[in-house]
Amino acid sequence: MDTQRLKSTWAAVTQHGDDVALYFYAHLFVSHPELREMFPLAMEAQRDRLVGALGRVVSSVDELGEIVPYVEQLGRDHRRFGVIAEHYDAVGGSLLWTLKHFLGEEWTADVARDWADAYGMVAAAMVAAAEASEDTQPAWWDAEITEVARVSREIAVVRVMPDNPLPYQPGQSMAITIPHAPRVWRYFTPANAPRADGGIEFHVGLVAGGLVSPPFVKKAKRGDVMRIGAPVGTALVVDPLAEQDLLMVAGGTGIAPFLAILDEVEQGWQNGQTSRRVHVVHGARYPWNLYAGSRLDRLAAYPGFSHTQVASDDPTYPGRRGLVGDVASTVAMPGPYSALVCGSPSMVLHTASALAGGQRPPESIAFEEFGITSEPPAGTALAATAQSIGGQL
Repeated sequence: MDTQRLKSTWAAVTQHGDDVALYFYAHLFVSHPELREMFPLAMEAQRDRLVGALGRVVSSVDELGEIVPYVEQLGRDHRRFGVIAEHYDAVGGSLLWTLKHFLGEEWTADVARDWADAYGMVAAAMVAAAEASEDTQPAWWDAEITEVARVSREIAVVRVMPDNPLPYQPGQSMAITIPHAPRVWRYFTPANAPRADGGIEFHVGLVAGGLVSPPFVKKAKRGDVMRIGAPVGTALVVDPLAEQDLLMVAGGTGIAPFLAILDEVEQGWQNGQTSRRVHVVHGARYPWNLYAGSRLDRLAAYPGFSHTQVASDDPTYPGRRGLVGDVASTVAMPGPYSALVCGSPSMVLHTASALAGGQRPPESIAFEEFGITSEPPAGTALAATAQSIGGQL
């Protein structure tokens, strides 16, 4: 298998832009119309996510040994869409047909064999992981909404109760689909550590033109039942009892995973298990979206905790103003520290750059990479595929 040939032929195909995804989906739905119901009604947001991610992953199959955990998570995550082993044949067939169409005379017997072998390796790893997970966890959890609290015009706090225990680590994310936007999945991160009663709290920020957040914020109500996929992602998962200082930088509802982590850190402070120092910088465009202020103020009772709130677009705000990343880069942590960043893609990129260029940069900067770069690394491409096979980001 010539991996360089895989990469060069994929690069040639991508030169055709949106036509590649349009052709792929047309072939998939004509040849396998039963799969259409697995995808959202509105395909505009889907576009090239599936075919683009598949192409990047398969053409990088020479790195499979390094990214096996991502491939396996991808396979497990497909279960929430109702994907079965036979569906991989349909997707693979349409992918190869699409490549043949756009490569024309470049689609030789050797190229076809390379792509078939590479796709087979990726699909086999995904199917094996999915089948192995069937004995340990459901394809999804049903969860009833127990409370919806609108904390600002743009943000709602939604509390849910899964029908069965849903184990996760603070900092992990879960894909959610709601009855108001069927078959459309979005990732949200719990804002609390696992509780004895199993309840989970999600913070939902209104995204203009979004397919999920507007109905989630405006229409979700107590008694609605939504589906939750298995927890994914480890970039924001930390040891709550570690001693290294920690800087958390959040934009908008990106504060959610940090509140979950702080639940566990607070337990460590109470029990004398850690003395680590934590500083949270929470930014929003307007001060009324700094909705976690009371929670952060309560944590200020602990000597190891401090926080800064930042508003970027309100000149009347009496506190810190500006971009949250710029403010975070001026925070003086007393000892060696690591940083966690969560927010919009542009906020994450700016903050990571500002921290790295600060006078005393952190020893590490961690953030989830879903949607952060236009040409994502292998792990990101795999994550994008997992999210788009039957839904989208």
